[in-house]
Amino acid sequence: MMQANESLATDNPANTENKKPFFKRQVDIVVVGGGSAGWLTAAILAADHQTDPHVNISLIESASVPTIGVGEGTWPSMRATLARIGISETEFILSCDASFKQGSVFRQWRSSSPQDCYYHPFTPPVAANELDIADFWFGHHQQVEFAAAVSSQPAVIAAGLAPKRIATPEYAFLQNYGYHLNAAKFVALLSRHAKRLGVKHIVDDVVAVHNHIDGRVAALQTAEHGALTGDLFVDCSGLQSLLIGQHYQTPLVSVQNCLLNDSALAVQVPYEDERTPIASATLATAQSQGWVWDIGLPTRRGVGFVHHSGHTGEDQAVSTLAHYLQLSEQAFTARYQPRLIRFTPGYRQQFWRHNCVAVGMAAGFIEPLEASALVMVELSAKFISEQLPRSLAQQAVIGERFNQTFSYRWQQIVEFLKLHYVLSTRDDSDYWLAQRADSSIPSSLQEKLMMWQQFVPSRYDLPMAEELFPAASYQYILYGMRHLPSSERPIKASLGLRANQAFAEVQQKTQQLRAGLVSNRELLNQIKAHGLQKI
Repeated sequence: MMQANESLATDNPANTENKKPFFKRQVDIVVVGGGSAGWLTAAILAADHQTDPHVNISLIESASVPTIGVGEGTWPSMRATLARIGISETEFILSCDASFKQGSVFRQWRSSSPQDCYYHPFTPPVAANELDIADFWFGHHQQVEFAAAVSSQPAVIAAGLAPKRIATPEYAFLQNYGYHLNAAKFVALLSRHAKRLGVKHIVDDVVAVHNHIDGRVAALQTAEHGALTGDLFVDCSGLQSLLIGQHYQTPLVSVQNCLLNDSALAVQVPYEDERTPIASATLATAQSQGWVWDIGLPTRRGVGFVHHSGHTGEDQAVSTLAHYLQLSEQAFTARYQPRLIRFTPGYRQQFWRHNCVAVGMAAGFIEPLEASALVMVELSAKFISEQLPRSLAQQAVIGERFNQTFSYRWQQIVEFLKLHYVLSTRDDSDYWLAQRADSSIPSSLQEKLMMWQQFVPSRYDLPMAEELFPAASYQYILYGMRHLPSSERPIKASLGLRANQAFAEVQQKTQQLRAGLVSNRELLNQIKAHGLQKI
């Protein structure tokens, strides 16, 4: 791939007079960049259009540009995506060193107390389609945590249990789940599968971009393969952002005034014993200057410290990560070679320009809290595939819709992640005081927090048909962080009996699941031993 300091722009005289509509019956799509964003996008496009001989998909990536490779958590949506592109769950789990993820566990976010802990499970609250169960929990909030009252999943996570049994069909569940995975192995699986679906793979460096006279990309000039023409170009070139960033000079909307973190120090930690339990959720543990992610795979843990370079130097980051792993700094540096990742938190002002659309880190990146990176790739690729434009007029409309939709989604990610910080009572460092400062809170979140002093988060707060974070997610964070309404809410007495039944159902189901589920590791071992097409 072209180096960041080289010039991409130039017009190709051979193409400047081409004024014909660029989408004919034949549609040539060029994905620029590999990694999980490029290969997942290419696989979704190829799977959706494999019966159409007039849609051709190529992916070009450089052999000299490494991928970030630390996005190891997914949402439950990945199950449907893998099924959509035709990968069996067994193949995925065995190929990607994957494990089951049932949500997130937040430790020491409310306060620095070692006992502080709350859950954001993937399974929604009981009876969510019938009533606002939170209204009936408020009176019992001192006796039971919200998530434990309305869902069996926190107990399943705490016990290290799997979300299903070996006999449960592929992608089905007893408790909703996503995955933890080895990012490099995931890319390798997607690459193999996408090529089986007909994606043409080109390994080369992009050295220039040629335009049509109207500003559309006409071709990518490569070092060895000449000019690669196309009708739609998908920029999955990561932080380089070769097309949407470098070529079109589309500004990055920085959100660092709201979410400070711009660095992560990451290591891979092998298990000392192959029988070590595998955590069934992402562990997010707050530190005085940031937070640590801890992701359990079958053969290792992925651990990283997310922080702000202005508050934490690299030596201090190493010290924090070493302390988390219960090692001295000397032992830590002798055993590990931590990888420091720098990023500018933000997203592009536009994602779709002319016939170019950015997906993945080329579109934006914000700290990995709540693991939203891969789901944004999934949503982007599905949007492009399902709304694939066939004319210039369609492209203009679809591009504008894409920009509006994903601007909203990025803003919602910022707002939702910020919620985790502003509800904290931690005051043990300037870092936490800065994260909680009123001036750093988006106005949209300030409005919601004002409303939630009386109302429960609901569909009225979230107008989109496909919200990234449903009302239940806001409830899990709000009430997990003990941000309760400031005044009593009137409740419908007629629903009281149903609410009590729902609470009882949770407790009964919890007992059944504890008795009937095996551990995360045991189920993965069963899958490995039997290689079944049912999991």
